[in-house]
Amino acid sequence: MSDLLPQVPLKEWDRIIIGIDPGTNVMGYGVVGVKSRKPSVIALGVVKLSKMESHYLRLSRIYERVLGLVEQYLPDEMSIEAPFFGKNVQSMLKLGRAQGVAMAAALSRDIPIHEYEPRKIKLSITGNGAASKEQVREMLRRTMAIPAESLDMELDATDALAAAMCHFYETGRPQAAAGPKSWKDFIAKNPDRVK
Repeated sequence: MSDLLPQVPLKEWDRIIIGIDPGTNVMGYGVVGVKSRKPSVIALGVVKLSKMESHYLRLSRIYERVLGLVEQYLPDEMSIEAPFFGKNVQSMLKLGRAQGVAMAAALSRDIPIHEYEPRKIKLSITGNGAASKEQVREMLRRTMAIPAESLDMELDATDALAAAMCHFYETGRPQAAAGPKSWKDFIAKNPDRVK
């Protein structure tokens, strides 16, 4: 685990988002604090699970670790990478289970969850939905002023950070007001504009 800003008390952040990159061999996590609409990295790291032989023990460890992260960083929201559709059904099932267990840990503490497809996450960070994991890591390093030595770890950590930042970007966009559904609706709401 890598705490990048341990000197900032958690209560001073306006909002905290935890990002999770689920996996049954390596699970990545990234924690982003938002103050005055500016995001900063609080922590990022990985949980290595490959030494555990039982898939069920791995799921238990994912649950325990995500619950521990939630209790440590007190996030307001969780952003999680959605499983992608691959050819290997068994891998997809295992990944879906890992995601579900991570989500259950957050839900047990009433943390709202937001799910994003890998392509959407890459697009929000790099502007290219087909970007490589290395490109995502480099863009995060530059835009968030992360010291290069902090990123000498698994790409799963920066993938998780990217999920958290994707949610930050998505929720920071102004929402357009809902317009009329039809001409009849428009006329009913704006009788003074019709002659």
